[in-house]
Amino acid sequence: MKRFYFVLLILSSANAFAQKNTMRAEVAKKAAGIEQKVIAWRRDFHEHPELGNEELRTSEIITKHLQSLGMIVTAGVAKTGVIGLLQGGKPGPVVALRADMDGLPVTERVKLPFASKVKTTYNGQETGIMHACGHDSHMAILMGVAEVLASMKKDIPGTIKFIFQPAEEGVQSGELSGAELMVKENVLKNPAVEVIFGLHINSQTPVGNISYRPGGIMAAVNDMKITVRGRQAHGAYPWSSIDPVVISAQIINNLQTIVSRNLNVTENAGVVTIGSIQGGIRSNIIPEKVEMLGTVRNLSKEDEAMFIDRIKTIVTKTAEAGGATAEVKIPFSYHYPVTFNDPALTAKMLPSLKATAGADHVRLKPAVTGGEDFSFYQEKIPGLFIFLGGMPKGQDPLKAPSHHTPDFFIDESGFVLGVNALSNLALDYMTMKK
Repeated sequence: MKRFYFVLLILSSANAFAQKNTMRAEVAKKAAGIEQKVIAWRRDFHEHPELGNEELRTSEIITKHLQSLGMIVTAGVAKTGVIGLLQGGKPGPVVALRADMDGLPVTERVKLPFASKVKTTYNGQETGIMHACGHDSHMAILMGVAEVLASMKKDIPGTIKFIFQPAEEGVQSGELSGAELMVKENVLKNPAVEVIFGLHINSQTPVGNISYRPGGIMAAVNDMKITVRGRQAHGAYPWSSIDPVVISAQIINNLQTIVSRNLNVTENAGVVTIGSIQGGIRSNIIPEKVEMLGTVRNLSKEDEAMFIDRIKTIVTKTAEAGGATAEVKIPFSYHYPVTFNDPALTAKMLPSLKATAGADHVRLKPAVTGGEDFSFYQEKIPGLFIFLGGMPKGQDPLKAPSHHTPDFFIDESGFVLGVNALSNLALDYMTMKK
């Protein structure tokens, strides 16, 4: 009897393997067939970018596309988000695939026929709007995945939830990020999602490659506001003041010792950056107050707690030593958890990535100190977040324009791999569960 079950197990595994290969081949054929559509969608989104929670035109295009594929579509989720539900022809788990939608307040410098010319006022300043982080690519790729998988509906063993999410790049103070609000509005329920997959295009990874990392792959993010209060005086008589400018300079320097002296740099990276300092209106007036804005990045909850504790101590005690007072608000307006790839899920899906891109084109990558609100989904369910190469072949990664810059550029020939990767992650997971 044991031998019978062993043979049955081998036959079952062989059938599952054959089924996966057949479905991957079908996905590859269909993905190649819509490659130009994916590129056209991306170019349209790129030319007409919208900031977070303002993605009205974008949302309408996505909604119409998903409806045309026969999905159950819900728009207006988390303000401007769109959810498409594809119910397969066979029973199985619910898998979610996610793309973010928003652009950035960046004025484009790339000379493209579809370059953005959209202008806006952001934080009181005139600026352009640009998809300077690749979210246009993410949406186009996921729209392609939706079209591929909808055409295979009868063979899909489960349900796929397509999540098009607004406001990944941050929101105004007091608001929730797009992912956090979507989770709050039960996007992972009704039906309950078992796992979630997402990708991010990368302008400094060669096209045709996928990179991944189990565990913490992107940092937790806390923004902070520091207010230092002293005593105002004439600039000619500094001894009459308690100078918040000098004390702020000391605070900035002292904060850097957290990374150099408190963080075990052999285990994880960490960042403390002050990006804005405002104080005073004249060269000969020592102001009463200085305000600073900064960002803090960590790759573990333990490091995050330590950083916050040390920041508060350093800021308040440095100010106190100079006779001033200081207040720290951290997080000030937003917080993203660590983007944490479930190790078991990552190991399970690694063969899928290698079968899709080729083993030589799937690379383990170091963690990065950028942040992603995909982490809010991963706090609730296992998730895997990967990076897709978007740098032209032969280019020096050190010279490739980075994300969030006016010169950001993506090679569109890598999109078809993104369509294949997300499609296969969903199908292979459901096949394994079956």
